[in-house]
Amino acid sequence: MRSLESAGSVLQPYRALGLGAPESLIDPARRRGRGALSRKSGRFEPHAREEADDGWGSLEDLSALETRVHLEKARSVVTKNDSPDIAFDRSVNPYRGCEHGCAYCYARPSHAFVGYSPGLDFETEIFVKDGAAQALEREISAPGYVAKTLALGSNTDPYQPLEKRHRVTRGLLEVLARANHPVGIVTKSALVTRDLDILAPMAKKGLAKVAISVTTLDGDLARRMEPRAPQPRLRLEAIEKLAAAGVPVSVLVAPIIPAINDAEIETILTRARACGASEAGYVLLRLPLELREIFSEWLCEHFPDRARHVLSLIRQTREGKLYDPSFETRMTGEGPYAWMIGRRFERAAEKLGFGQGARLRCDLFSPPRRAAEQLALF
Repeated sequence: MRSLESAGSVLQPYRALGLGAPESLIDPARRRGRGALSRKSGRFEPHAREEADDGWGSLEDLSALETRVHLEKARSVVTKNDSPDIAFDRSVNPYRGCEHGCAYCYARPSHAFVGYSPGLDFETEIFVKDGAAQALEREISAPGYVAKTLALGSNTDPYQPLEKRHRVTRGLLEVLARANHPVGIVTKSALVTRDLDILAPMAKKGLAKVAISVTTLDGDLARRMEPRAPQPRLRLEAIEKLAAAGVPVSVLVAPIIPAINDAEIETILTRARACGASEAGYVLLRLPLELREIFSEWLCEHFPDRARHVLSLIRQTREGKLYDPSFETRMTGEGPYAWMIGRRFERAAEKLGFGQGARLRCDLFSPPRRAAEQLALF
């Protein structure tokens, strides 16, 4: 842990933002390769807990943070929503928590619902939804079920590193493919191309599309923002492979962070379009609940010289607050700065020839047979 004597001017941005001293943060050597800096308790816990050095060097012998996997028996997996800000009303998230470790991830506060910290726990304590494919098959075969586009990855990334071993997302796609059920995927991982053998035939029927998140083209910045996500060049290669296979693919410049990656909007769109992306979208940084402090700590660590400026610009897009959950504006913000971001994006997308979102077919859906029906002869 750092000491007050050695911290020096490093303390200034933390104090300026009311975050206290960096001594409350996990030692950099232990959290190497992680995005968050602390493991503070979530909002539902009766007691607030955080690691701190007691002066006896008690934290020095602790090992580096490792990812721990928890199997979560999935009774149901389809989540419904009625938000006017997103283009789907149902989604499935194969994993709870995400090892990519993006410091800005709006899903971090959801880890508080299971008693874990939205900080480092979110990226080290990952819940795998065991039996998700079977649960999905039961749900879409229920009497009266009406097929609409199902989103994979609306909360956490369905192709995070654990998917290589657990293959929950692939199992879900196999169910959807058999039932001719439309699916839209959001990811920042090139691992999605592993499933082209499923996605390409689905796309040929008008049943699948993929959105790839490209936050920056700067490899160093990407390592700081998204420490365990694939590098930007690999995401661009994934766009190229998906497009070549006939899968409609869009690029998401998300999130746009004021004074961090906002200068790259046009460049990202240009590169993605050259790789075959046919659609584009963006989201302005969102900082709900615990994420406000988690992101602020990250700013002080990586951009101490501009931390206050970044947060000031964010407040200018949220009516003086760091976050406003109001529908219609929570994704894009309000005010002159947000307006400028929106116009830049729209002009670049129009100039490059990006089109409207592809509509997936729902009329081909054929509900999976339930066990009793499979045994019937007539």
